[in-house]
Amino acid sequence: MMEIILAGVVSLVITLAAGKLLIPALIRLKAGQSIKEVGPTWHKGKQGTPTMGGLGFIFGILLTLGVVYGLFHVSAPEVLGQQQMAAGMLVLFLAFGNGLIGFLDDFIKVVKHRNLGLTAWQKIVFQVAVTVGFMVGLHSLGLLSTSVMFPVAGMVDLGLAYYPIAFFGIIFLVNAVNLTDGIDGLSSSVTIPVMLFFTIAAMAMDRPDAAVLPAALVGGLLAFLRFNWHPAKAFMGDTGSLFLGGVVCGLAFALDIPLVLIFAGFVYIVETMSDILQVSYFKATHGKRLFKMAPIHHHFEMCGWKEEKIVLVFAGVTAAMCVLAWFGIAGLVG
Repeated sequence: MMEIILAGVVSLVITLAAGKLLIPALIRLKAGQSIKEVGPTWHKGKQGTPTMGGLGFIFGILLTLGVVYGLFHVSAPEVLGQQQMAAGMLVLFLAFGNGLIGFLDDFIKVVKHRNLGLTAWQKIVFQVAVTVGFMVGLHSLGLLSTSVMFPVAGMVDLGLAYYPIAFFGIIFLVNAVNLTDGIDGLSSSVTIPVMLFFTIAAMAMDRPDAAVLPAALVGGLLAFLRFNWHPAKAFMGDTGSLFLGGVVCGLAFALDIPLVLIFAGFVYIVETMSDILQVSYFKATHGKRLFKMAPIHHHFEMCGWKEEKIVLVFAGVTAAMCVLAWFGIAGLVG
């Protein structure tokens, strides 16, 4: 337990220090965010706010993992051994792979001074490569089970259908986390209870090796909120949000509890589905809209909600859904 607490504290301190140094550097580099023309008009005041701030908590997590693993020699239980430790490395591969895609996207935006970075096809190609690598790695370790525990129905073997479902599910949710990063502090605040859930779940499964990363991310995101809370002094950018998406998906699969993403990732899913439904309805009805603006956090903004209220409500909903997720896996960890 000490290593888990230390991971959160060390990450928090390092990310705070990194942010103090990083944000002035981003300002000097003129790494300001371009605001979409289709967004709420009052978001224009955020034009030029430094982006790529996610580098701060990513750096904090990297150093924290080195410190904690170095001091405590954290390892998986002997019955799991090197297999599960390798799975932890695959989680980092998925996280940093997506984070690198986000960094390239942000870098192009900053250099070209435009809101669009990588093209949609470029992002998809890179994400497909990273996701395939992650799944092949899990399969080679014998950790990609096609049997899934469903509530009421129990364990169901999906057979070959599991692989495309898992593949598209990972890409969908990674991008859903990215889409959630639309107002100050939202993606950070929603992801904190998700990481707390994974920390507790990993410890309950006797997997301290898998608990260090989400614990470090809790500390890192709490520290990042110091700079990202409204009015934000920095945005995490695609660098940070795609990294978070990789961690969320990677942990669920590494712990072999992918279905918890339906509950723990509820807000991410609703955000993305609201966008899909808005576009589909708009095209089907030749101009009518389901929401005042999508994704749904913008709808609530247009209804007069303050950014802080949206963040707190969405984080609260996520916390409640994480409790449901816990009951969903209680039989596996009891």
